[in-house]
Amino acid sequence: MSASERPRKRRRKSSRPPPKPGVAPRKPSRLPRAPLVALAAALAAALIAGTATILVWATLDGEADGRRVVATFRGDERADETAARLAELGLLERPALFSIYMGWFAPGVSVAPGEHVLRVGLSARRLLQRLGRLPSRSSARVALPEGISLYQVAERLQEREICVASSFVAAAHDQASLSSLHIAGSSAEGYLFPATYELLVDSDPGQILKQLVAELRKRLARVDARSGNGLGRIRAQRGWGEREVLTLASMIEREAAVSSERPLIASVFLNRLDDPSFRPLGMLQSDPTAAYGCLVAPAQAPTCANFTGKVSAEMLRDAANAYNTYRHAGLPPGPIGNAGEDAISAVLSPAQTNFLYFVADGRGRHRFSKSFEEHRRAIEQGPLP
Repeated sequence: MSASERPRKRRRKSSRPPPKPGVAPRKPSRLPRAPLVALAAALAAALIAGTATILVWATLDGEADGRRVVATFRGDERADETAARLAELGLLERPALFSIYMGWFAPGVSVAPGEHVLRVGLSARRLLQRLGRLPSRSSARVALPEGISLYQVAERLQEREICVASSFVAAAHDQASLSSLHIAGSSAEGYLFPATYELLVDSDPGQILKQLVAELRKRLARVDARSGNGLGRIRAQRGWGEREVLTLASMIEREAAVSSERPLIASVFLNRLDDPSFRPLGMLQSDPTAAYGCLVAPAQAPTCANFTGKVSAEMLRDAANAYNTYRHAGLPPGPIGNAGEDAISAVLSPAQTNFLYFVADGRGRHRFSKSFEEHRRAIEQGPLP
């Protein structure tokens, strides 16, 4: 086939109109590139500056006046609702910024439902750490001395902003919590081991309860090992379990001022339970037990009405007080405080004595006696000069 016989390709018709004679064709209009780059750079700079401003603001503490605030949240509040509530409580001055901070920079953080211990002057970041109960929130050291009661523990926890005192007391009486912790009785009194703890602020009271009870069980196992299975011996001899041991240990803790006397005081109480000649029979006769009864059930006993911390003779005659060991034989219904290792050890490894009485000597120690006559003479001696 010759070149003249080949089919010719059709040229596509352009949709554009042909240029007019003498007029150059127009190029498509475009914005200059430099202004677009400048605009993008300006927007990026503004975004970075705004982000930096919010992040810096979120770390700045406000003016602190020491006022603590207990705030309750449902746990399903939006960021703006949370910010408004904090502002209403006087904890925030710029709720709009907090709302942006929470929504943009911590979208995965939700407020834990329930009560929160907050403080005026906390930064937005620290507030959010507490509200979300984040592991990054600060901790506080709290010292719980030997012999401290459940109620005093609760007060110290709130003072250190660990949790709300009333909520901790409620958790320590919650039967479901007690059952899960294998605690017999109506409260966790006696199971809150006295020690110095480093605890996260604004914590769930139930979690704090677990930590203190876990420490008690660890220390109890250590004391039991040192005593050569003292728990097993006392269970075989007296039928006592953990609760009875802690009850007597709490009494010893409240009576003893020096550690060396704890085994002697333990022997006195155990001798009173065992000696058939002791009168009143089986009565442990410990003043701190009656005082504790007025603390936990003041309406139960008439003589508790005027109780101010000092045990009176009328209180010791009041049988309506269930914790009064002058009127009720045997151990009181439960621990009257939280004992340390030495007091627990004294119960599991008491001194071997014939002592039935003791009286304070005025210098932090006691005089011990085998008979009531000796005891009366010891009382007549009065305090040491």
